[in-house]
Amino acid sequence: MSTQAATAAARRGKITPERESELYEAVLRLLREGGYDAVTMEGVAARTKCGKATLYRQWGSKPQLVTAALAKQRCVFFSGIDTGSLAGDLREAAHLAATRRDHDAELMEAVSQAYVQYPDLREALRETVISPEVAALDTILKRAVERGEIDADNPAIGFVAPCFLGMLRVERLFEERFADASTMRAFVDSVLLPALRPTGRVEV
Repeated sequence: MSTQAATAAARRGKITPERESELYEAVLRLLREGGYDAVTMEGVAARTKCGKATLYRQWGSKPQLVTAALAKQRCVFFSGIDTGSLAGDLREAAHLAATRRDHDAELMEAVSQAYVQYPDLREALRETVISPEVAALDTILKRAVERGEIDADNPAIGFVAPCFLGMLRVERLFEERFADASTMRAFVDSVLLPALRPTGRVEV
């Protein structure tokens, strides 16, 4: 845990879990209603009858509060996947991503523009939301290298996590082409696996 995350965790320990959940839900409602700019410490305080000073004491800033709320309501898509093969792992990751995509997409779209505009939010989201997903995918690839399914020097390895996460974002922009959950499975089978497998190997 980073120093920043540890400090935030220590601050949050001063309020009850029930109160914390109530505050997070207010943040998420504001995000859904109007996006990142609609979330203010004043607005959250008013909706929850909580002092604004308490919010600043517990989370320090709006980006930290928003990121904590987003992180609390989601789980890492790809954590714990281990089917015993690269193809199985990536296909399971595709299934899980497709299953959770619609649940998380609305909130992530609400902060996507702000992610570009606000460096503090970008840093917090990378640490709390994005980095765990990247680490989980990197673990899948590391195991595949150890099993001999991927050459350790295959340059495609470094592009898997960005492509996988990017695909989850792009799919909603091309709904006429990517209309169902089979899209992510097709992406794995037709793009990722061919790029990763050693020359001459055929996946089944």
